[in-house]
Amino acid sequence: MNKNVFWIFELTIKEGQLENLKALMTEMVDATKANEPGTIAYEWMINADNTICHIHECYADSEATLAHLSTFVEKYAGRLMETGDATRFEVYGNPNDAVKEALAGFGGVYMTPIGGFVR
Repeated sequence: MNKNVFWIFELTIKEGQLENLKALMTEMVDATKANEPGTIAYEWMINADNTICHIHECYADSEATLAHLSTFVEKYAGRLMETGDATRFEVYGNPNDAVKEALAGFGGVYMTPIGGFVR
């Protein structure tokens, strides 16, 4: 069974916060890339009118997910929420109970695999 945990987090950007979001994104991407080897993907996308940001994150397993969440909550969560409002959060894969507990306050919808494959 694939152990990856991944999600898409949607943020509606608050008026006047785009540049703050971009600066925070750069800081978060650089720190995650340098310090979290269990992070497989960490991609930020924005729509054409700069009002919606999707953050796609993929972790090797639940332990790597928890490592990221620990840093995120400690250093970045409050600052990210100053730049926008969470409007959607969909979690995929097979997160363990500890990950589900850590994500409890984020209002995620869990999508459990029922078929397919990962190479």
